[in-house]
Amino acid sequence: MTDLGSAKALAFCAILSWAPLAQANVVSDWNALAVQCISTATPPGRGPLLDLAIVHAAMHDAVQAIDKKFEPYLARPHATGNESRAAAAAAAAHDVLIVLCPAGTATLDTAFKPYADGNDPGLAIGSAAAATLLTKRRPTPQLPDFTGGTGIGEWRPTPILEQPMQFLFLATTEPFTLTAPDQFRPDGPPSLNSNKYFRDYNEVKRTGAVEGHPASGACPAPSNTDLARFWSGNFISQWNEAVRNIAIDEQLSIGDSARLLALINLAMADAQIAVWDSKLHFNFWRPITAIREGDDDLDPRTVGDPAWTPFLQSGHFPTGSQTPPYPDYTSGANGLTGAVVKLLQLYFRTDRFRFEVYKATPSTVAICNNPRTYRRLSDAAKEVVDARILLGIHFRFADEDARRLGSRVAFWTFSKFLRPTRRGGGP
Repeated sequence: MTDLGSAKALAFCAILSWAPLAQANVVSDWNALAVQCISTATPPGRGPLLDLAIVHAAMHDAVQAIDKKFEPYLARPHATGNESRAAAAAAAAHDVLIVLCPAGTATLDTAFKPYADGNDPGLAIGSAAAATLLTKRRPTPQLPDFTGGTGIGEWRPTPILEQPMQFLFLATTEPFTLTAPDQFRPDGPPSLNSNKYFRDYNEVKRTGAVEGHPASGACPAPSNTDLARFWSGNFISQWNEAVRNIAIDEQLSIGDSARLLALINLAMADAQIAVWDSKLHFNFWRPITAIREGDDDLDPRTVGDPAWTPFLQSGHFPTGSQTPPYPDYTSGANGLTGAVVKLLQLYFRTDRFRFEVYKATPSTVAICNNPRTYRRLSDAAKEVVDARILLGIHFRFADEDARRLGSRVAFWTFSKFLRPTRRGGGP
């Protein structure tokens, strides 16, 4: 997506199977279906996060109309409290998804049939929540191409495809929880003649080049190579799978699962909007441009290399993989990861938390350590910072500022939305 993988990362969601899902948790099941069908149906230039946020807000509101333990996001259908929460959640997800990805209606109807056959009054609650949330779907406007600039430090389209900036509309679209896309806009990248820029320039030049990794894309591989390859895929798919597995492993109730996944996807959607605001506003060049033109920047200490090539552009990855087509500052992958990690820390009230993340890369990309297991949430966030440098597509300051930006978005979302009511809720 992107910073959320290679330039083709959105397409990677489509490789997910449409096989029947285990009924471990109705919310987890419909999350998996939503990631699959939205990612497959999403038109180029949109991205699935905005629509995933709507699906999960609808499920949360449908369940909380019955439970009344947490504030709704938007919809307040009438309920007696005796309706089936599972039926309400399934109806909410189903009715949103058949609008968002009509080509998947047959599969969605099959998954929904056991709930529909039950004819529980919770179905009407879910349908009402879906109808309300669908009014909040963000449009995808047609905007003129943005190709940055040609000045020192300015982003411009990068090899191989030389594409204009993708997902441009995200920089100005209405957030779900933030007051504006620029609410938490960071201070910006360091000046080109600063020590920080010099240090981060040399780091990515040294560790993120094709020459910094083995020529063969096989296993076993150096730990840094495997780390970079693992975190080169689709972050939206990857983090949604990790969170739904956490919901199952922690045996969360339907209501708690719906709230957690709603908070996660609302925060990720707004983190992406905030990241794209900073990308467009600062318009900072990518390492491939900076290093190839390093002899002509503002720092005589930086040594340029006109042939420098990022690791992501090597034979370890699918043909056509390249630096994602939009500015460096800030990193989309780290904005999303920062949001997810901070939200989980707030939800579970700890950083010490054992969990797993599975790869979301094509089968042709060798991943030696899958899944990756963590005992601290923050360890995953640190890995993503390092991985995007090792791939050769970000400076460290773009990664670390994005992680802080995502964390601020998550704190705002958790503090202001879907809060416990007086009846009492969970974390």
